Amino acid sequence: MITARGKTSLLRILCGLARPESGVVSWQGQPLAKVRESFHRQLLWLGHKPGVNAALTADENLRFFFPASRLQQRESALAAVGLAGYEDLPLSQLSAGQQRRVALTRLWLTDAPLWILDEPFTALDATAMETLTVAWSSTPGRGDAPSSPPTSRCGRWAVPLRTLRLGGEAGGGQ
Repeated sequence: MITARGKTSLLRILCGLARPESGVVSWQGQPLAKVRESFHRQLLWLGHKPGVNAALTADENLRFFFPASRLQQRESALAAVGLAGYEDLPLSQLSAGQQRRVALTRLWLTDAPLWILDEPFTALDATAMETLTVAWSSTPGRGDAPSSPPTSRCGRWAVPLRTLRLGGEAGGGQ
C-alpha cells in the first residue's frame, strides 16, 4: 500500500500526465508515449480535486464531459449519486461533497474500461460513501463489490480491485 507520500504523483504518471524519472509506463504492451491517444480514450481519470466548473450547473458539467449523452442519462446518473433535482443549480451553490458527487457521476456515464481515481471519497461523509457504493453495486454490469482494504474509509469497494505490481503486470482482484 502506498501511504501519504507520492500517491498522486504515481497516479499522474500512470495516466500519462507526468513523466517518470526512470522506467516506462506501458499500456497493452506498448509504451504509453506511443499509444497515448488510444490510452486516454480508454481512461477515466478523477483527480483529488473534483475537476468540475463551479460556474456551470451539474448538467452542464456532465454535458461538457459527455456531449453525446442524453438528458435522461445525465438525470439518472445524478439521481444515482443522490443529486436528483440539482441538475440546474450552479456548482458554486453546492457543498464540496455535492460537487464531488457531480464529479463521481462520470462513473455512471463513461464507457472507459480503465478508471484511475485519486481519493474518490474526499469531502464525502459516511452516508454519502455508502449511498454511492450501494448505488454503484446495484448498477447492472458493474460487477461485484469485494471488501475494501482495512485502511479504507468506504467499507466496500464498488468495483473489483486490481493489484498493480511495479515492474510486473496487474494482478487479480483482492
